[in-house]
Amino acid sequence: MLVETKARVGVFAIALGAYLPQFPSLVPEFEGQFADFKKTIPDSVELVDGGIVTTKEAAMVAGDKFRAADVDLVILQMLTYATSYNMLPAIRDLNVPVVLVNVQKKKAPDYANTDTATWLGELYACGAVGEMVADLERAGKRHAVITGVVEGGDPEVEKQIAEWCTAAQVRRRFRDTNIAQIGRPYPGMMDLYIDETNLYNRMGLYTKQFDWEKMWAIADDITDEDAIRAKAEDILDTFDIEGGATVETVWEMAKYVVAFEKWVKDEQLALVASHYDGFAQGVAGKLDSMLIPAFSMLIKQGTACAVEGDIKVAMAMSILKTIAGTGQLSEMYSIDFNEDICIIGHSGSGDADISVDRKPTMKIVPVFHGKTGGGYLTQFYPPAGDVTYLAITQDKDGHFKFVVAEGVNEEGPIFTFGDTNMRTRFSIGAREFCNRWSEAGPTHHMAAAIGRHIDVIEKVGKILDIPVEVVCR
Repeated sequence: MLVETKARVGVFAIALGAYLPQFPSLVPEFEGQFADFKKTIPDSVELVDGGIVTTKEAAMVAGDKFRAADVDLVILQMLTYATSYNMLPAIRDLNVPVVLVNVQKKKAPDYANTDTATWLGELYACGAVGEMVADLERAGKRHAVITGVVEGGDPEVEKQIAEWCTAAQVRRRFRDTNIAQIGRPYPGMMDLYIDETNLYNRMGLYTKQFDWEKMWAIADDITDEDAIRAKAEDILDTFDIEGGATVETVWEMAKYVVAFEKWVKDEQLALVASHYDGFAQGVAGKLDSMLIPAFSMLIKQGTACAVEGDIKVAMAMSILKTIAGTGQLSEMYSIDFNEDICIIGHSGSGDADISVDRKPTMKIVPVFHGKTGGGYLTQFYPPAGDVTYLAITQDKDGHFKFVVAEGVNEEGPIFTFGDTNMRTRFSIGAREFCNRWSEAGPTHHMAAAIGRHIDVIEKVGKILDIPVEVVCR
């Protein structure tokens, strides 16, 4: 990632304080369990330790820690029965989900040889979870429950915790970085228009506005020839360029990419949405002609770059890149009714990481369809196999919604005029997919990622407090 972020996850455990003087062996037992549990939290996140809470006062101290750290998620280990006052003061003033991890130490009781302390310390699961959820509901807090066992390992528990931590990274990335809007959205694409203040209030993402006049001059001060040469070689390694190319051929493009990388770091940009609608002459024409591959080089490094000024699809691309490692801008292209598949793709910048089996290609065209000027087009080749689509839309009150679907990309003929496109089969068929996807009211753009990621996207939605509409799996 050109701009690094690390999610902050609050972690604490609860137990009923009344048990501890009655059964002193529970203190070292719980301390050991909590220490082991914290080791299961992926090191990809920053752990904010709220400790073992057995009183309301200790819960308040944990809550102070979590608020001060601005945690993106809270994970609560249920050690044994505890009343909800051990939990509520720690999370009452937070606007993030609480994941209740209800893991039992032992797989099964040794019934004849289990005393009360052993039962409370190693075998008590389930009893307090409903109480916690009941009071989280009454407090208006988002929540989830993970139930499992420690003995012998539990891959499902590990998977769920890892997915929650991955989802939390989206919130941190939005809060710690910015989105750049260069120019304005494509004229008349009103589904793309957005209220940047509403975006900040609801998603925590701040918009920085840039004029094209500033971008034309962005590479003027780039003089490090070693850096330019290295970037030119990176471009040649990334793309197969029609007709062949050398370092000298892509020198100016590499110079702009170096400048854009510096700009991204200086401005803390994780997302870019741009559209140019000028005369494409002189320096403007030079930059415009190479903007698609230049922004593709940024996407490769984790900065989502969307065409046509679409901030919402830039967010979708960023979410998928963050949780799945790939994030390709797409839209509905065509339907092959003979094969019952949808052709999905887009022209413009793309993610080289999605082009698994074949290097992306770059070619020069005399005209960008529907846009000013001409120049370099890039085409990416997603592999056959599972794929996830994510769109972000809004209702009449400005509330955001995620629209998601999973399908399977299939081998077969694709368009060859320079635009990325995929042959995707959906479980509900092409006709019904088009109907249901469209009825969900997405913008005409969506992001695509290799693999199936709806489960994690639903966790992202819960963390950001955004509803998720699943079209099909």
